Amino acid sequence: MQPANNIEDIHIGIGEYKVARSPGRLVTLGLGSCVGVSLWDPLSKIGGLLHVMLPNSRDFTKINKKEKYADLGIPLIVKDMVRQGADRNRLQAKLVGGAQMFTGVDKKQLFNIGERNVEVSRKVLKELSIHIVSEDVGGNKGRTMYLNLATGEVLIKTLGKNLKVI
Repeated sequence: MQPANNIEDIHIGIGEYKVARSPGRLVTLGLGSCVGVSLWDPLSKIGGLLHVMLPNSRDFTKINKKEKYADLGIPLIVKDMVRQGADRNRLQAKLVGGAQMFTGVDKKQLFNIGERNVEVSRKVLKELSIHIVSEDVGGNKGRTMYLNLATGEVLIKTLGKNLKVI
């Protein structure tokens, strides 16, 4: 997808996050069981996008990349956004992804990673008193997510579906 009106697209990889100020768009590809957590401050026009890969760091003994995990990555991106001038009390969150990518496979066998990523992301945001204004989660299709830093709108491209704005 081409950037809208020559606005720069800033790409976020799996288990990464970026924070930026308008103009521009934050983009993450390949949201299957992973969850994209967008945060946006409407006054400062500072936004952040985190590509959550796993729900809980507690499930692992060695943590080499905090932003891979919902429980560590969300507080990390919030802290970074505030450091760059966003107001924590104005942050609006949107969640995208958390799909069950392996249909026909026993969900328990795969530990419901998509569902757990969504659940833990919601829990952490609630603990931080950050309101989730919209979500597009679940299902069994991969998604690409674009956060417009000027408007806070999130454009979602889902395989086999029309574009959706939340």
